[in-house]
Amino acid sequence: MGKVGFIFDLDGVIVDTAKYHYLAWKKLANELGFEFSKEQNELFKGVSRKRCLEILLDIGKVKATQAQFDTWMVEKNVDYLNYIEDMNASEILPDVPRVLDYLKKENIPIALGSASKNAKPILEKVNLVSYFDSIVDGNSVTKAKPDPEVFLIAANNLGVAASSCVVFEDAVAGIQAANSAKMTSIGIGDSNILNEADYNFKDFTEISDSFLASILNKNYKK
Repeated sequence: MGKVGFIFDLDGVIVDTAKYHYLAWKKLANELGFEFSKEQNELFKGVSRKRCLEILLDIGKVKATQAQFDTWMVEKNVDYLNYIEDMNASEILPDVPRVLDYLKKENIPIALGSASKNAKPILEKVNLVSYFDSIVDGNSVTKAKPDPEVFLIAANNLGVAASSCVVFEDAVAGIQAANSAKMTSIGIGDSNILNEADYNFKDFTEISDSFLASILNKNYKK
């Protein structure tokens, strides 16, 4: 039997940092003289900070020099870091620790595959960093999802074949990246939006230990 690896996205999968990203982008939009809605924020799921700012400026029809662009990128991140400063284990999404505990008990290698450049500090704040054998974040990759680079690096770090990896994602781009890497994709969130995923769950409370066992069994046999 081969080895199976599990890869988790961070924002919207392990913790809900999306609300803090939204507050930071909204603050910047307001400073630039326009509104930014929660609906528009959906466009930012799983997208790099640079691309998010490009979309934001497009929404507000704001032109920027490279210097302004760079300044606003930093400003948004500083605001975001201020928002997450007080994060703690209460911010972990329901049943995530149970799933991580199950995988650890089965000696399954676990990686994080996230566009966030603040992934490690967030995992430290919520006391989950010890579960992860590899953390691949926005500091380690050059290509954003739906490019599979982040997941392929994670699989390589775990020493697991890409086709034997299972990915948890809440964004369309992330599901597409997992599928492109020939990994098993599990959508966390709205199944209508994440309909390209191999499996869909509203959140981890719907993921039973028996489902995890069946996924492990299926991937071992590949």
